[in-house]
Amino acid sequence: MTNIHKNFEQLKKDIHDYSGITGDSREVRENFIFVAVKGITSDGHKFIEEAIKNGAKLIVGEEDLKIDNAKYIKVEDSREALGQLASEWYGNPSDKLKLIGVTGTKGKTTTCFIIYHMLTKLGKKTGLVTSIAAKIGEKEADTGFHVTSPDVISLHKFLKEMVDAGCEYAVIEVSSHGIDQKRIAGVKFRIGALTNIAPEHLDYHKTFGEYKKVKKSFIESSKYKVLGPTETGLNILPGKFNNLNIETALKVMDFLEIDRNSAIRAMDTFELPEGRLEEIKNDKGIRIFVDFAHTPDSLEAALTYLRLETKGKLIAVFGCAGERDSYKRPKMGKVASELADEVILTAEDPRSEKAEDIIAQIKKGMTSGKSIVHSEPDRKKAIEIALGIAKKGDLVGIFGKGHEKSMNLDGVHEIPWSDKKIVREYISK
Repeated sequence: MTNIHKNFEQLKKDIHDYSGITGDSREVRENFIFVAVKGITSDGHKFIEEAIKNGAKLIVGEEDLKIDNAKYIKVEDSREALGQLASEWYGNPSDKLKLIGVTGTKGKTTTCFIIYHMLTKLGKKTGLVTSIAAKIGEKEADTGFHVTSPDVISLHKFLKEMVDAGCEYAVIEVSSHGIDQKRIAGVKFRIGALTNIAPEHLDYHKTFGEYKKVKKSFIESSKYKVLGPTETGLNILPGKFNNLNIETALKVMDFLEIDRNSAIRAMDTFELPEGRLEEIKNDKGIRIFVDFAHTPDSLEAALTYLRLETKGKLIAVFGCAGERDSYKRPKMGKVASELADEVILTAEDPRSEKAEDIIAQIKKGMTSGKSIVHSEPDRKKAIEIALGIAKKGDLVGIFGKGHEKSMNLDGVHEIPWSDKKIVREYISK
C-alpha cells in the first residue's frame, strides 16, 4: 500500500525524522530519503526499487508513481528539491553566512581568491570553494571536489562546516554547469558577481544565448548584483584582466561596506592562484609561465601581457579540449599566430577525438599570422620542443592545463599530468 507524505514543506520540517538524504541509490542506508533526479545520462527514477531495497523510507520524485514499502512525494523539480532538503538537513547554513558567488567565462577562480584574500587580511573569517582549492578560514580543506561547483549535498555540508568553524563570509566559484544542473539549489547568495561573459561550453548549452541566460539566472537570484567592469586604472597584478578581477572584487567590497582603500592595501601580499600566470623560475635565462587560458579571449589576454614581458621571442604551447567547443579552435589559432613568434600545437584533453584532428582545426585559423607553427600531439614532447627552442631572453607560455593534475587522452581514463612537473624535469637536466 502506498503512503503519500503530506507535502514537501512538511517534509522539510520533518526531515530529521530520517537518518540521511541522497540522490544516489548506492548511498542509501536504513531510513534514508532518496531523491530521484533525472540526469544527462541516467534517471534516478529507475533506481527507486534499489533505493528502497537499501533502506529508503521516503522517495521524492517528479513522476506520478505508486510505491510500496516507502512514502512518496511528487515535486516539479527533483534537483531543486534535493537542494532545498540538503539545506534543511544541514541547518540552512547559507542563511548564516554572507555568501558571495562568482561566475563568468574567465577570471572566476582568481576573483574568488582575491575576495577571499581581501576579507581574510582584513580580519574577516572566510570560507572558500573554487575549482582548485577549498578553505575554511586560513586552513586548507580537503573536500574531494573535482568540479567547480560540487554536488549540492556536499556543498551544503561544507557550508555548515564553515558556519561551525565561525566563518562570517564565504566565497564560492559558480560554473554555468553548476547553475544549470542545480548544484547550488537551496544556497542563498547575498552577492552574485559576473566577471565577464563570452561564448564557452556551447557543446553543453548549444547557443550563446542559452549560456547567457543561465549566467543571468544566477545573478538575478542573488540579493545584490555585481557586473565586472571592462576598464581599470589599477596596476596591481600582471595583466589588465587580473586588474579587472580586482575591480570586480572591490565592487563586492562596496556591497559588504568594506573600505576600498583598505581592500586595495590588502593586495600587497596577494599571490595569484596556482596555474594562473604562474612563473616557473629557472637559471636558463628564459621566462616560463604556466596558465589556464583555454578560450580565445583568455589566450589573447595572456599573450598580450606576456608579449610586453619579453624582449626576445614569445613561444606558445597550447591545444584545445576534445568533445568541447570545437568552434573556438580556429579562433585560438588565429590569436596565437598573431601574437606569438612560435607556436607548438599539442594535446589538451583530446578525450575521444584525435589530437591530430583538433590541431588541424586550430591551424585553419592561422592563415593571417606570421608565427612559426609546429605540431606535436604528445604534450610532453611539445613542452620540451618549446623549451629547447627558447634562447636567453625568450619567454615560453604553456596554456590550457594550468593547475590541473590529470589529462584525458581517450575519453575514458584520466592519466596523472602536470605541465609544471614536465617543465621542472626538463630544466633540471
